[in-house]
Amino acid sequence: MIHHPSPNAGPRRDGLRPELVVLHFTEMASAEAALARLCDPSAEVSAHYLIGRDGRLWHLVDEEMRAWHAGAGAWRGRGDVNSRSIGIELDNDGRSPFTQPLMARLERLLPGILTRWAIPARGVIAHSDMAPDRKVDPGARFDWQRLARQGLAIWPWTPGAPQAPLAGSLDRIGYPDTRADLRLRAFRLRFRPGHHGPEDGQDRALADAVAHLSDD
Repeated sequence: MIHHPSPNAGPRRDGLRPELVVLHFTEMASAEAALARLCDPSAEVSAHYLIGRDGRLWHLVDEEMRAWHAGAGAWRGRGDVNSRSIGIELDNDGRSPFTQPLMARLERLLPGILTRWAIPARGVIAHSDMAPDRKVDPGARFDWQRLARQGLAIWPWTPGAPQAPLAGSLDRIGYPDTRADLRLRAFRLRFRPGHHGPEDGQDRALADAVAHLSDD
């Protein structure tokens, strides 16, 4: 692990502690370019960790502190996601597959975070999940199933009921209250990548299954 402190951080607000891990892609040409931006005071953005395509890991902000990675959005009806989360930036241009060294490093990093903060697998989310009106990262190329097989995220291996109301399932999962088409797009980015068009029974079945995994 390479310690490279970012000045773009502050105390978590109102006594909040991490209960989420938010995954991002950098959408930049290199990890070094992303590192420079995440540590630039004028950019006012940061993350707790940055993982390079070659598997290098930079630690930018202490986990006890509030990094500036999530921005406006909400999850499970609660805002200030920065105060409630750990942010991990993944070195990816937004179009390419995520490299094996990057994924392997992420798989080694996540268990410690989840254990230290007692975060359940359902608490590992996409930036697009909590900000569907603004963000699409880590995008359709990210392998959520790979994480889920190791208990580091959730995946609907067994579909639910195709007649279950989609809006109700998305509410239970945690998607914020925004336009229905944006919520559907964010859900598909993660659980049904590459699919477009009107809501259908498979969307409803998958969302129902994810909602059951997301219930307390």
